[in-house]
Amino acid sequence: MRIKPSLLSSIISSNTDVNMMNSNSTGAGKRFVQLILVGLLVIVSQPLFAGVNIQHWSTSNGARVYFVAAPELPIVDLQVIFDAGAARDNNNGGAAILTNALLAEGAGGLDATQISEQFDELGASFGADAQRDMAVLKLRSLSEPAVLKKALETLKLVLTKPDFPDNAFQRERKRLLVGLEQRKQSPGALADEAFYKAVYGSHPYSSMPMGYEGSVKSLKVDDLKAFYNRFYVSNNAVVAIVGALDRAEAERVAEALVAKLPKGERAAELPGVTALGEAENVKIDHPSAQTHILVGQPGMSRGDPDYFALYIGNHILGGNGLVSRLSNEIREKRGLSYSSYSYFLPMRKNGPYTIGLQTRTEQADEALQVLRQTVGQFIEKGPTDEELTAAKTNITGGFPLRISSNKKIVGYIGMIGFYGLPLDYLDTFNDKINSVSADNIRDAFKRRLDPDKMVTVLVGKM
Repeated sequence: MRIKPSLLSSIISSNTDVNMMNSNSTGAGKRFVQLILVGLLVIVSQPLFAGVNIQHWSTSNGARVYFVAAPELPIVDLQVIFDAGAARDNNNGGAAILTNALLAEGAGGLDATQISEQFDELGASFGADAQRDMAVLKLRSLSEPAVLKKALETLKLVLTKPDFPDNAFQRERKRLLVGLEQRKQSPGALADEAFYKAVYGSHPYSSMPMGYEGSVKSLKVDDLKAFYNRFYVSNNAVVAIVGALDRAEAERVAEALVAKLPKGERAAELPGVTALGEAENVKIDHPSAQTHILVGQPGMSRGDPDYFALYIGNHILGGNGLVSRLSNEIREKRGLSYSSYSYFLPMRKNGPYTIGLQTRTEQADEALQVLRQTVGQFIEKGPTDEELTAAKTNITGGFPLRISSNKKIVGYIGMIGFYGLPLDYLDTFNDKINSVSADNIRDAFKRRLDPDKMVTVLVGKM
């Protein structure tokens, strides 16, 4: 398959990080631009690989590695992923996100500015992120050996020798507290927090990744060091690599990156998510112009056997923007909301199934009634043949763009590694979509969703 000229601009934007070509870049940044242009010419003139060949092995100290060779561009994208998300906070809400944020604020005696400058001088891009399930460190670098070696050395310093400087801790904790204060003014944030609490009760997923004012204020540097020492270990790590390397080079990169991490142990299994026993309505008075409505319940996990049936069904019901059923009934027919949506958020355990909209307060009851009717009818009857055909065409037709760049692929293989999905997940995705029938969707929705046992959250003028 040859690349289409119309996709060229998409590939350029996907494969070129703005941070690698800013005005502060040195000669390495200019060299990066030149190599990118050469690489793009090679891509346009040569066929792309038909599939995504994921290779997998473990390092000597237990980190799981997932690698895709992508020689088309002189770039290496990699992620180091730990089972160290907010679900591991226990009673120290905010610990995961602060630990992850502080890694690059000082390491091996270098301060944050020096670390940033080392990446910038190489034209490399570094990032970090913490969610409920995972914490991630990201690097994008030229594959030129001298450049890549120095970029990896800096990343390894951040990963294995964080200093957790007190001044950075105080600053980042204050920033987090400011963010928590701002959330109190956001009806959407209030609805989100109330929704997770109602859906998950005492489960670790009920806590917000940012923590809470009391928990964040009580955190100490030693809490973050303890969190790091427990969860940032090689047995709890997944390394995802995509780029212009061969297998032997990728092995050396992964080995060098995590060799100094203690072996440690994988994080303990999270408890299962309890299904809701009854409906619950939560109303929060807030002086907002509109009422924010969230409805839902626990949904599915990554690797769930019903994943594809639920995914396609939700695409039809509320996941396909303005042409979904919910949008048609709520927006197009009645003008009750500018947008409505629904989505499954699969996680290690059952993530939430969320249905939402915003509407004028005087219309909130009517909008909620239409939402419930539409969802209930879909659970009972499922999709029409026309809806199913259109959904399959839309999903499979858009799939190539999901893996159109190294950056997107490394995200996918990191997810595959972290959740233990099959290595052929990407290659078989469209086939599995096409194999789903309307009966499969009806069966899955009836078994997995109960409209009479959903949480409903309304935030607005009560």
